[in-house]
Amino acid sequence: MFEMVVAVLFSLGVAYIAHRGVTGSTAVNIAINVIQISALLVFSVLAIGYRLNHPPGSVAYLFDSVSGEAYTYEFATTQTTANGQTTETIVRDANMVPQPKMGADGKPVPYQISYPDKDAMGNFLTHASGSSVVKMHNFGWMFVQATVAILILVGFESVTSMGGEAINPKRHVPIAVITSLLVQGAFCYLIEYFSANYFLNSGYTMQNAAGSSAPIGDMMIVVGDALLGSGRGRIFMLIESVTVFLALIGTTLSCINTGARVTYAMGKDQEVPEHFGILHEKNLSPHRAIWALAIISAVIGCIALLMPFGDAGAIVDSAIATLPHGFWSSVWFATSHDHMAALPQSLLTITLASNFGTFLLYMLSCVICIVAYQGHPNFSAMRHLFIPVFGVLANLACMIFYLIGPFLGYGTKMEPLLALGIAAVWAIYGAIYFTRASRAAGRATFVASRAGRA
Repeated sequence: MFEMVVAVLFSLGVAYIAHRGVTGSTAVNIAINVIQISALLVFSVLAIGYRLNHPPGSVAYLFDSVSGEAYTYEFATTQTTANGQTTETIVRDANMVPQPKMGADGKPVPYQISYPDKDAMGNFLTHASGSSVVKMHNFGWMFVQATVAILILVGFESVTSMGGEAINPKRHVPIAVITSLLVQGAFCYLIEYFSANYFLNSGYTMQNAAGSSAPIGDMMIVVGDALLGSGRGRIFMLIESVTVFLALIGTTLSCINTGARVTYAMGKDQEVPEHFGILHEKNLSPHRAIWALAIISAVIGCIALLMPFGDAGAIVDSAIATLPHGFWSSVWFATSHDHMAALPQSLLTITLASNFGTFLLYMLSCVICIVAYQGHPNFSAMRHLFIPVFGVLANLACMIFYLIGPFLGYGTKMEPLLALGIAAVWAIYGAIYFTRASRAAGRATFVASRAGRA
């Protein structure tokens, strides 16, 4: 419940910034983006530098997921037998700090880094070289990464909604769209993707990252220790985390600004209730659309937090027993692992439902481009036919992979199907509303011909 309260306050706070007008929103976004991109580049440079300065066999840091810290010594282990199977367990003190393995000289054995490709089970661990980061290792995961790339780049076109408030929209909006795409793609995706993957080593492998809720944060602790000294990496991670929080403000602000202006335009065209097409007298912002979206965002945020530990994310019974229970707890209505595993992970479900809508939106944008430029004097087969067709097919492929991927071993099955159901219900509701509103206004639901054509 505490997280739900934060979600509500966060939505209302960002909506207030948007309500103040486009000038203030733009200034806040620019400041946040400069801070976030600078912090991102700092981490990327340090991650690449860590790899370059630690060749195989050199002393480096070994990350421990239990204590959340990195150490420059090998961990002492002891063998335990359970159900006939013998496993090695790390020896820890009362504070869960791993104890060092002692050498023949009575001193801790330094941890020597390496870059193994796979473990004995065939699980991927690290990249042997920089070229390994960019090449395809698995066809199925290539689709997963393509989907992630699309979702990371989502929103680059949102600046077009500000066209009505730009001084010279025909000149400035195209520049803003291309700049946004390049910044998101080149800085916020390619650089961090490469640096995080290139950083992987025997002290922090892909398997460690897969089992962590915040792998980038773990990497920041390691590089922070290497930069600032042992035990100080968490300080570096927390500083970087503040910039991530600021980025969330900027992202949410962009979403509300874009959605509000689209809703305002729909209100002007009477495709939604007319009161959404009214501007604030002083701030000249679509305030009613802004606050409506803020309330919707707060409600969706609360729904997403109902069961964050569902399905594959279900925690074990022993861990549940140690968590506080009650109205404010994340496990307030799920008291066992089996109960949690039987429920969908709410946050993932809402995310996937949003992603389905994103894929549909981009597909429709490509279709509109094809239709709008047919017969146009500036028609180009490459720009207005082949590229949009490729966009439709690429988005459709990613959407289909969301559904069939879990059956091939990529992710879980429950959330994608439920998300598809949510998207379908929303689409049906939208179609019914649009049809009824068009009839009530005396407009044709479907355009039979272009203006000026028979």
